[in-house]
Amino acid sequence: MKNLFQLSLLILLLMGQSVAGQSTSIQVTVTGNGNPVIFLPGFASDSSVWNTTVSKFSKTHQCHVMEYSGFGKVAPIEFPWLPSILEDLKTYVAVLNSKKLTVVGHSMGGTIATWLAAQPELKITEIIVIDGLPATGALMMPNFSPENMVYDNAYNNQMLAMDAADFEQMAAGMATDPEHQKTIKENILNCDRKTYVYGYTDYLKLDARPLLKNISIPVTIIGAGKLYGKEMALKTYKEQYANLTGYTLKINPDAKHFIMMDAPLWLEEQLNRILVK
Repeated sequence: MKNLFQLSLLILLLMGQSVAGQSTSIQVTVTGNGNPVIFLPGFASDSSVWNTTVSKFSKTHQCHVMEYSGFGKVAPIEFPWLPSILEDLKTYVAVLNSKKLTVVGHSMGGTIATWLAAQPELKITEIIVIDGLPATGALMMPNFSPENMVYDNAYNNQMLAMDAADFEQMAAGMATDPEHQKTIKENILNCDRKTYVYGYTDYLKLDARPLLKNISIPVTIIGAGKLYGKEMALKTYKEQYANLTGYTLKINPDAKHFIMMDAPLWLEEQLNRILVK
């Protein structure tokens, strides 16, 4: 009864935001019963990336699967985009108010999971990061500085003007199977273009590394090693998560970025060890 009340309160809260003209940046699908698990997709992904995973764990857990504005069928919002998502997710977790909540995030969803775990007022039991980094921008840019990340730049303008054929090429290398690559491409093409371009700037601008020292709950990082090799993956994770006191790191050397597509059974096994106790 308590969980039902909290979920009803949450729905009313989000509806209230919409009525007030402040369209929420997330949409949530809830299935199953048991301890809650929030599933956060990565950048340009919709909730379908979790279909196989949720079909299994909804038998033992209450699965809260997120959608972001501007991706899939969710309407875009005003910018800044990612800060709005962070605040709406923070509200969602606070209202859920569970004593045993796990957050699972892929890619950008993993970055968000670390950000949520570092918020002292939130009740989160554990997080699982799937091929995600606290500061992707720092990995991509040698002289990374969040202050220098702006929407109006030559690269973003080029991306906004790019045709669909060139735009979809950005999916290359993120999964092994051609059918999975096609799914990723379709998700990218289904994105609101402005949200994709400016939202990616928001994503690269987010640097959660200084916040890692505030995390005291268990963290499991599940990485992909196929694209750049296991040793390079290990090096990257150790450098990026240097401020995190302790964590469990597992690398699948045969999987690319979308581990849930390249190694679904292996990923299921890792999640099962954490979630089913």
